[in-house]
Amino acid sequence: MRALVGLRSLPNLISSSRLVLAAAFVVASQPDVRIILVMLALATDYFDGWLARRARLATRAGALLDPFADRVFVLVGVSVFLFEGTLSTLEYFIMISRDLMTAIGLLVARAVPSLRGVAFHARFPGKLVTVLQLATFIAILIRPASATPTIWVVAIASLWAILDYTWALYRARAR
Repeated sequence: MRALVGLRSLPNLISSSRLVLAAAFVVASQPDVRIILVMLALATDYFDGWLARRARLATRAGALLDPFADRVFVLVGVSVFLFEGTLSTLEYFIMISRDLMTAIGLLVARAVPSLRGVAFHARFPGKLVTVLQLATFIAILIRPASATPTIWVVAIASLWAILDYTWALYRARAR
């Protein structure tokens, strides 16, 4: 029984590793090291979910921790790029627009009585935005001046994700 409890925490430990990777992203200044950190973040984001589903180790805590770790890594990364002057303020807000709107949506859902019971689940457009955000990090690190098109792809995907989550919340409320 004790081994099962320890095993259940493995996907959560993998998710938590993105918090350490985010701190390392701040400290690292070499683009090659940061690319490796982004690749590790992508790998852990995939692997923790795969392991939790495959080995039936999914937990409610893990369902909350995984997207939280994603958001922290992205927020830290775009903040570093903004601070270093690699991203403009507009690009910064484009990169985190889906995350901001999701946070606002979560707060609204918890404040409105008819929405309190609605469960938030990962959806394809949101997952796509996360992958595109991290791909944009790599583009910025390889050639900062040419990353603008990928930022606009993030903008379009973010708009899709925002509309998709809003529609899903509306439909769940209507039930």
